[in-house]
Amino acid sequence: MALTGFLHGHAAWAASFQFRDFRLLWGSTLLQSLGMGMEHVALGWLVLELTDSPFMVGLASAARMAPFFFLGILSGAVADRVDRRVFLRFLASGAAVIAVLMAALLVTDVARVWHVMALAVAMGCIWAFTMTLRQAYTYDVVGAEYALNGLALNSLSQRVGGVAGALMAGAIIATLGVGAQYLAVSASYLAGGLVLLAVRGVGRAAATEHQPVLRSVVGYVQLIRGNRTLMILMLLAAATEVFGFTHQSLLPVFARDELHVGAVGLGVMSAVRQGGGILGLLLLASLGDFRRKGQIMFAAAVAFGLGLMVFSVATNIFVFVLVLALVNASASVADTLYKTLMQRNVPNEQRGRAMGSWVLSIGTAPAGHIGIGAVAGALGAPAALLINGGILTFIGVTTALGLPRIRRLS
Repeated sequence: MALTGFLHGHAAWAASFQFRDFRLLWGSTLLQSLGMGMEHVALGWLVLELTDSPFMVGLASAARMAPFFFLGILSGAVADRVDRRVFLRFLASGAAVIAVLMAALLVTDVARVWHVMALAVAMGCIWAFTMTLRQAYTYDVVGAEYALNGLALNSLSQRVGGVAGALMAGAIIATLGVGAQYLAVSASYLAGGLVLLAVRGVGRAAATEHQPVLRSVVGYVQLIRGNRTLMILMLLAAATEVFGFTHQSLLPVFARDELHVGAVGLGVMSAVRQGGGILGLLLLASLGDFRRKGQIMFAAAVAFGLGLMVFSVATNIFVFVLVLALVNASASVADTLYKTLMQRNVPNEQRGRAMGSWVLSIGTAPAGHIGIGAVAGALGAPAALLINGGILTFIGVTTALGLPRIRRLS
């Protein structure tokens, strides 16, 4: 009771921690994100070692993200049918098994690039469902009043876990090899699943009526066609993913060719990027259930675009990392508000489908990575970010001015 009183009364940014099940969910997310951060580094390193091809590294990342697009609708339908708490446990176990299979192939020295690609797709399928159910279950646990705070804090745990996992990955690969790395990934996923065993309830805001999956898929199409707000938020999230978040692909190019800071500088840039996102999420979590969420969402998206445009003239590493921190703070705020408003603008029993829409939107990332890479190859990395930033800014300004109903969402 004392802890609950302190969190509720004295730390607005931590309000959702007053709920025991949210604290467990947050811890589980942190552990699984630790594994995800390690896996992200291990996958790129492994494919590069097997093929010596940067293109194949990009293809592996695209293969891992592709299920988000193709399974977005199905994951939403499933999320509205199952006990989200229980299904998240099964998904964590599935991720651990896939990581163990990868480790076994590597330790026995029989791994080939097609094995890696196939298991990357399988892991992508697991994460497409995990991301959908986790966002919806967070809302279930904390309720509408604390939804924004809870979703922001969960995103915070993902970023913290991702940073720690990336740092651990380098050390483990260098000392024990990539096979041992995947064993560590499996242990992290399994630990996250075990924490979920202690979660007690389905959540204070959980839906009480569930439709069969097939009917939910059919209803999904009707939901998107009939809910203009959800459709617009989906498109905005996809545009932000394609023209905004893909800037991460060009950080190595800036480090080596534009700023001339090498691998050490790239590490600093990556840490600053994550740190900016964490600051943005802490700020958003501290605001509570404020009104004018739509206005802040558009402001964050426009700031994201303008920041990308500044990169084109940032020739000093200190200016670059400062802008990088602000850009990713804006990106985190915009993305969290997309997830919150999507769930708040559908009936309670359809929130899983709303998060399936968000997963589908972020599943457009491979197209964005390919596009920005092609532009950077033709015109240079600064020009690519200038163009993408200009497009994102234009979309944010025109939709904010032309869609007052979305701007007034609260």
